[in-house]
Amino acid sequence: MTRLAVFAYGSLASLASAERTLGRPVKPGAQARLAGWRRRWSLARDNLLSEKTFARADDGTVPPHCLGLNIERRAGPGPNGLLLEITEDELDRLAVREMRYDRIEVTAEIGPAERPGFDHVFAFTAKPRNHAETPPAGAVILASYARTVEAAFESLGPGQLDLFRETTDPHPVEVVEGVLVRDWIPAGNPRDW
Repeated sequence: MTRLAVFAYGSLASLASAERTLGRPVKPGAQARLAGWRRRWSLARDNLLSEKTFARADDGTVPPHCLGLNIERRAGPGPNGLLLEITEDELDRLAVREMRYDRIEVTAEIGPAERPGFDHVFAFTAKPRNHAETPPAGAVILASYARTVEAAFESLGPGQLDLFRETTDPHPVEVVEGVLVRDWIPAGNPRDW
């Protein structure tokens, strides 16, 4: 039987978030590093035209873009993350959640010792139209997203949050509290960011 995993390097590392999407309990998998990649705040979502729109909680204005984490190729030991075992159908379900990302196979970039028993490992990287080398004007990071990711890495055990911070570029824009003001969100997709 072929075993599949997804390399969770952002909000999917939150087991509660992954469980909402997959509709089942999710067990923590092996911790891994994705060699030859870096993690940056370079995924841009159009906050005015996408399936969800957030306003700033402080003044009600609607930022034009929200940034999320992304992985990009770059030499080095790579970001830390978590391998979550999934089925082929669940991989398709994750593609709905990660609609602004392309699914890629990264099996070769994760050492065999870090992916025990997994035949194929996948990750999600920004689609060209959603990749923002430089943040668009007025972009923000939603605090709920940043908190969820940091809490997920803290829950992985000693040193994992520090390693997350070491292997992630700093926030390039303001981190703000947001309020959901428009919702066409597919079932199972995050509603908090």
